[in-house]
Amino acid sequence: MIFETILVIALCLLVLAIMANLYRIVKGPSSADRVQALDSVGINIIASIAVFSVLFHTHAFFDLILLIGILSFIGTTAFAKFLERGVVIERKR
Repeated sequence: MIFETILVIALCLLVLAIMANLYRIVKGPSSADRVQALDSVGINIIASIAVFSVLFHTHAFFDLILLIGILSFIGTTAFAKFLERGVVIERKR
């Protein structure tokens, strides 16, 4: 009973963190701040799915956590490369 209440409170706090990060993505003063906020949103979504998994007593969401982690990493590195060089995929002819 108390454990489920703590998990629901954790989910509410994670939703608030995601909303704050979405605000930073929209209003961020620089592109680097936007990338950092986007990465933080990915981490908060992973944490939310993990809390859901514990709340529902299932292991079904673990593959989704891994998939979102991989996509978040690829997206962050691609955007960082874009900010550094101006292109993501270099084509040499």
